Amino acid sequence: MSRTAVYHTTVQWKGEHWGHLIMGNGPEMPFSAPPDAQGHPGVFTPEDAFVAAVNTCVMMMFIWATERYKLDLQSYECRAEGTKLIELDRTEIFTQVKLWPHIRVAANGEKTAVIEARIKKGLQSAQKYSLVANSVKSDIIVEPTIEIIE
Repeated sequence: MSRTAVYHTTVQWKGEHWGHLIMGNGPEMPFSAPPDAQGHPGVFTPEDAFVAAVNTCVMMMFIWATERYKLDLQSYECRAEGTKLIELDRTEIFTQVKLWPHIRVAANGEKTAVIEARIKKGLQSAQKYSLVANSVKSDIIVEPTIEIIE
């Protein structure tokens, strides 16, 4: 049987191109459009939020997968980049989000090839079960660097 969950945010306009974001989970922060869209530099933007949502959700699902596939995760760090297409009529869309996770896993006496196959399966599961990755139109591309510690 299907279930639902509901998440909340509140935004407030603070003048000019400034806003304040209140997330249902507690954090609050100012935000703006990016400088190339008449916003301000050095502050959180909706574009940052979009790319971060994909990146963080895939990471959390990968952590779940490492537990499921019994991987001894030592570290995970992932750089992400969203590519935005700006059409002639100024409509915009993210066409892709590219993730470059650097994953370090301890072998604990297992064969490197076996561990690497489980890591790749974990990445596939992370993408498959990521709520955010499943909710966007953009292509999600994952190009991992895998390091197995003997």
